[in-house]
Amino acid sequence: MNIHEYQGISILKAYDVDVAEAFVAETPDQAVMVAQELKEKYNTDLFVVKAQIHAGGRGKGGGVKVARSIDEVREAARQILGMTLVTPQTGPAGKVVRKVLVARNVFYKGEAPHKELYVSILLDRASGRYMFVYSPEGGMDIEEVAEKSPEKIFREEINPSTGLLPFQARRIAFNLGLEGKAFKEMQRCAAGLWDAFRGSDAQLLEINPLLKASDDRVMAIDCKMALDDSALFRHKDLSEMRDLNEEDPYEVEASEYNLNFIKLDGNVGCMVNGAGLAMATMDLIKLSGGEPANFLDVGGSANASTVEAGFRVILKDKAVKAVLINIFGGIVRCDRVARGVVEACRSAGDIDVPVIVRLQGTNAMEAKEIIDKSGLQVESAISFDEAAIKVREAIG
Repeated sequence: MNIHEYQGISILKAYDVDVAEAFVAETPDQAVMVAQELKEKYNTDLFVVKAQIHAGGRGKGGGVKVARSIDEVREAARQILGMTLVTPQTGPAGKVVRKVLVARNVFYKGEAPHKELYVSILLDRASGRYMFVYSPEGGMDIEEVAEKSPEKIFREEINPSTGLLPFQARRIAFNLGLEGKAFKEMQRCAAGLWDAFRGSDAQLLEINPLLKASDDRVMAIDCKMALDDSALFRHKDLSEMRDLNEEDPYEVEASEYNLNFIKLDGNVGCMVNGAGLAMATMDLIKLSGGEPANFLDVGGSANASTVEAGFRVILKDKAVKAVLINIFGGIVRCDRVARGVVEACRSAGDIDVPVIVRLQGTNAMEAKEIIDKSGLQVESAISFDEAAIKVREAIG
């Protein structure tokens, strides 16, 4: 589950990580109120207004603006709120901005210059351990740094059973080129980031930039976090951070029925049980000349109602030109799937796209009889090859 920057910052603060103070706003007037409070507290006239969406690269799309007065904060918030922000991570459709984060200026003047760093923590599936990835070149695309200056990307492997050890925190501070007070601050920050990552059952924690200020404070200026969906039962407070506006409506509806659904940009909807068979079915669709419109795994515990729900979600996609249902009845019985398909077709009314059903395994004959007696215009297939031919014919 992705969360917003302001939500990630609140988690970091709970683990004593120093952050740039900022507050979220949903209207230009609220943004002005935040800026006035920050001005009174920190005696500053320089603010940053940042769009809150689940995507990076916001600055490139005009979603991050520097304001040098209260009036400019209002204008920046007015421009950003309600806009459809398109970034390299949103795709061409973009995302509508409903909230902004108003932060105070932390690039304050001093004798020593500030320094922007990059840190992230994620799971390295190859080693089965966590990885602390960091670089002294923060504040820019880390992918570009990795491509042009790979020697500036450092990695610290973390054993889950021991966590981040003190000598590793010292090595991180050293490789980032810090010294004196900043060296100690970075050790404390690294330990806090690790505690926040593990304490919230995160899958990803990324800070870009992590700022070494002119007074040697080390603070998070940005925060990107993704939480493990499977662990949210342990974090009722964090599960409430879910923003359904940032998720695909089809995926939201499917999640209500515990369906594993991912929306894609194709023209053939597919319903399968089992991730392996789902991937094979998607390959089948592509080899037939089509493009999968979704990944939908109904799972082994599917019943008629969940199958009906999945079928209904697929049919809501206007880009779908055909539907392929490919079920192997091992744990889930084929007759259950057949009943779900029949009920879905009847409740949906007139279905103007071809439906191809391939049911094999437990109670496959009973399933075929249910579909044949339903009176529905549903085509059946026995083999993968036959299903491929029917898909090709359906999409023209």
